[in-house]
Amino acid sequence: MVKLDNEIGSICISSEVFTWLAGDAATRCFGVKGMAGRAKESGLVQLLRRESMTKGVSVRLDESGSVSIELHIVVDHGVNLAALSGSIMNEVSYKVSAATGVPVGRVDVFIDSMVID
Repeated sequence: MVKLDNEIGSICISSEVFTWLAGDAATRCFGVKGMAGRAKESGLVQLLRRESMTKGVSVRLDESGSVSIELHIVVDHGVNLAALSGSIMNEVSYKVSAATGVPVGRVDVFIDSMVID
C-alpha cells in the first residue's frame, strides 16, 4: 500500500492497482502473448488469461518511495527480445507513474516462454 499526502488529504493506493496497471501495459506491447505463471505441482510455465494477468506481476515499494516491478511474460516467436524488453520497461514505467503519480524505480522483465504459432 502506497500512501500519498498533499495539502488536501491522503490517497492510499493498493499494490493490486500497481500490478493491474503494469500487467495491462505489458500485455499491450507488440510481441507479448501474455503474462506467465508457474504451475505449483509441475513448475511448468503457463500462459495466463487476461483476467489472471496480475499473477505474473510482482510489485515492491522501495525505501525511496518508488516502486519496483517484476514481470514474467510469454512472447511471440521471432520478436527481438532485447528491443521488446526495452519497450516493455519504458511502457510500464510510463503508464504506472502517469496513472498513480508514484515514480517507478525499476522494471525487471523475465521472458519465461515463447509461443510458436
